[in-house]
Amino acid sequence: MLVLDLALKSLRNRAFSTSLTVGSIALSVALLIGVENVRVGMRESFSNTISQTDLIVGTKGGTIQLLLYSVFGMGAPTENVSWEAYTQWAEHPAVEWTVPYSLGDSHRGFRVIGTNEDFYRHYRYRGGQEIALAEGRANADLFDVTLGADVAVELNYALGDEIAVTHGLGEVGFLNHDHMPFTVVGVLARTFTPVDRAIYVTLEGMEAIHWEDGAPPPSDDEHAHEEAEATPADDGHAHEEEVSIEDVEVTQVTSFFVGTTNRRDVLQLQREINDFEGEPMMAVIPGVALNEMWQGLGSAETGLRLVTIFVVLVGLLGMLVSLYTSLNERRREMAILRAVGAGPNRIVALLVLESVCLAAAGALAGLALVYVLLSVGQSVVEAQVGLFIPIRPPGPIELLFLGAVVMAGFLMGFVPALKAYRTALHDGLAVRV
Repeated sequence: MLVLDLALKSLRNRAFSTSLTVGSIALSVALLIGVENVRVGMRESFSNTISQTDLIVGTKGGTIQLLLYSVFGMGAPTENVSWEAYTQWAEHPAVEWTVPYSLGDSHRGFRVIGTNEDFYRHYRYRGGQEIALAEGRANADLFDVTLGADVAVELNYALGDEIAVTHGLGEVGFLNHDHMPFTVVGVLARTFTPVDRAIYVTLEGMEAIHWEDGAPPPSDDEHAHEEAEATPADDGHAHEEEVSIEDVEVTQVTSFFVGTTNRRDVLQLQREINDFEGEPMMAVIPGVALNEMWQGLGSAETGLRLVTIFVVLVGLLGMLVSLYTSLNERRREMAILRAVGAGPNRIVALLVLESVCLAAAGALAGLALVYVLLSVGQSVVEAQVGLFIPIRPPGPIELLFLGAVVMAGFLMGFVPALKAYRTALHDGLAVRV
């Protein structure tokens, strides 16, 4: 305990250099543990976005691309699936339920998703939790819209507000559907998934806003009498009171989620959809597609982890340099300790303890810094990227990293300690000119 007390007093006596050393170690440890937290949080966030869905079906393309634009709101679809093909597979004996998605529009940077009541009945996230409403009701009429939790907060929308969607998925679209505004009827409860950053309308509403001049496509009878009679939509400004949801015929969807009657039928159903001759379609298993995506990112994760480990080593080497170079200034201190009875072993223990204290203080400060940054930046990351990084206690890997940092500090402490051990008593008492 006496050696530890001396080590702490010695570090306090050199407060400025001690603070710089602890700060450099803290920053490097924060980077190491922060990267690990982001990695684990990102995987959890992606995995929790969809649950209890057996297949995701869309047009042929990349499996990861289909997963990203259907589930995570990233990227853009290339083609759509016809409504006839969708209904054919929705009525397949092996299919228990489906959730259709229609994409392609946005509102002020947030995706607009056309779907139906099956989304609220069957969509599950984070271990089987259901979609719930924080206020209002689910969209059911032609021009109803239900907002994700983040959309309502960031855009400050309330029930009864009207919004117009834009064709395109970017911040700025190229065609505004101002002639057919939607009315906010509900706000979803927060899920901490991309669901919070989406806007939900009916499939019929998504179809209606793309009518030319805002009027429904004329039937054969209307073609015969279009010159004799003008329809109410001839002025090019149809409104929800003039068109009902029954007047709209959905022609296509972008993708759809599938729940099977028996999990044993998943692979067989996937093969049937992939071999469908009616139109090019593909089905992916969400878990398999996620694993494929993580395998593709595995080398990047390893490379990033190696970089952070080297950053930590640089911080520890800085500590070693600080302790080693300070020995010349502490010659008299070491000599006085030797003169009052401290043996070489005590000197070694003192310097090793100083090194351990610096490494431990830097590791703990780095860990605290990570949690501070997570607390401050969690909402920012979710708002900008759509990923929720949970704040959780340090896991085994984080504790292993902290232990490795302290152990490295312990081992590095022997370098200046051995130099001090070999220094003769008279070296510290002699006056150097």
